[in-house]
Amino acid sequence: TDEQNTSVALYNYMCQNIVGSEEHVKTIRIMNNVRDNLQSDNRCTLITSGSVGEGLKLRGSDLDLMKVIKYTKVCEDTNVYFEKTTTYFIVETEDTQPGYTLLRLVYTNNQQNLNDCEKVENDYYYSSFSVKQQCASLNFPTVHGPCLTNKSESCDIAFSLHSKYWIKTANKWITRSNNSWPGSDVKQSIVAHGVLFVPIGVKGSTKEELEWRISFSVGEKLLIYTFTHTQLICYALMKILLKDVIALDLDCKELLCSYFIKTVMFWISEEEALCIWKPKNLMSCFMRCFRRLLYCVEYNVCPHYFIPENNLFENKIKGNAQAILLNKLNFLNSYGWKCLLLSDQISNFDAFAYDVTEDPSDTHVRSVKAVFQSIIFLGDHIPWTSTMILEKVIHKIFSMKSSKIKHMYIYYMSKLNKYGQFVSFDDKTCNKSRYTQYNTYLRTLLLSTNHDAVSGWVVLASFFYKTKQYCKALHILHYSLLNVRRRNSPFQ
Repeated sequence: TDEQNTSVALYNYMCQNIVGSEEHVKTIRIMNNVRDNLQSDNRCTLITSGSVGEGLKLRGSDLDLMKVIKYTKVCEDTNVYFEKTTTYFIVETEDTQPGYTLLRLVYTNNQQNLNDCEKVENDYYYSSFSVKQQCASLNFPTVHGPCLTNKSESCDIAFSLHSKYWIKTANKWITRSNNSWPGSDVKQSIVAHGVLFVPIGVKGSTKEELEWRISFSVGEKLLIYTFTHTQLICYALMKILLKDVIALDLDCKELLCSYFIKTVMFWISEEEALCIWKPKNLMSCFMRCFRRLLYCVEYNVCPHYFIPENNLFENKIKGNAQAILLNKLNFLNSYGWKCLLLSDQISNFDAFAYDVTEDPSDTHVRSVKAVFQSIIFLGDHIPWTSTMILEKVIHKIFSMKSSKIKHMYIYYMSKLNKYGQFVSFDDKTCNKSRYTQYNTYLRTLLLSTNHDAVSGWVVLASFFYKTKQYCKALHILHYSLLNVRRRNSPFQ
């Protein structure tokens, strides 16, 4: 049909211009996971979340990070083995709204954790407000919901706590759906990852500054990973409609967020058969998701995917604001799928122009370009102790079976070696330590010549200059200049 042909054309357009191919998305996810692994240590685990963590680098996307503190644990009962170096809190959900909890202190030998607690009668409760104030820094000075935002407002970090056990209030989710999505193996993996707790309470609650929100961020990321590429593109289209069309109306700007879009996508995915998520059905799938969002706004109900008792719209979309938003959504609904053309990213979409198969070489070039743009956006310099990270990288290179993941670690090892110039060389050490340190730095800098031959040799020359080996420095600089001339020669 014409609709199916247009759906395929839009699918191709999104792959070529906005989302990227299925292979590209997988590459971005691997990059995220490798970088997260390298930036995690024995004190915290870093998780790239949000659109970027899901493999979607959409226009205007910020970098959302979750920093999970390892020396603080959360549990629902005290029948667990306590480690002396770890602080333990227990969940109390009796007097909180669904999806939120209080964290009562059970054990700590950390004075700062105790200082961040507030005494209520005979118990101490971890203050979400105090934690955010303590974690704020010069680089991340602004508190925004559960997150801290940097000065350029391009990156959000949420400091969070982890429970390796699944939360009881979400037990029904495990057995709720008998449909094909999500599969039982995916559910088991999500449950095995446990849940997180982020520092934010219910707005207006009498205990707002003590409450913590139960976060399923890791589980949600795993669910997105199971999406077919058609599902992912439908999700991207919903997010584009929100950011480029709905949010441009100042009266509607703050009413909806991308988390509501994600929640709607999860519910539709669970209810519908997997076979509908095909390129030829993209238009009908998009309209199904959009009309579910409209329904949620009309009846002021958007149940949380893991804890349905938690209505995400409660006390948020009501009164005049609800009427304005509903009017806007009904107006867009009258256009059908063509409401997407109101976005300047999709306004130049021509079904006839994109109902063709792209040349494989063009696809490859576009994919490589998109990966490089993602690298620039995410940044490459990892600000942790280079020696520790280098050891981790080398271990991963030798232990990984996947050649693609192995190549990612090799890339980061090359980058780490390039930054060897920033490692200070200590002149005050004893002769034996100095000799060992000298050889370690020299080997590292020699490896850096494989990343960028010219700059690598220049860094090595700087090292010899710093250690007062001027002749070696001059020889290396001369060699580098010869390399530059060869590269610029018209006969090369």
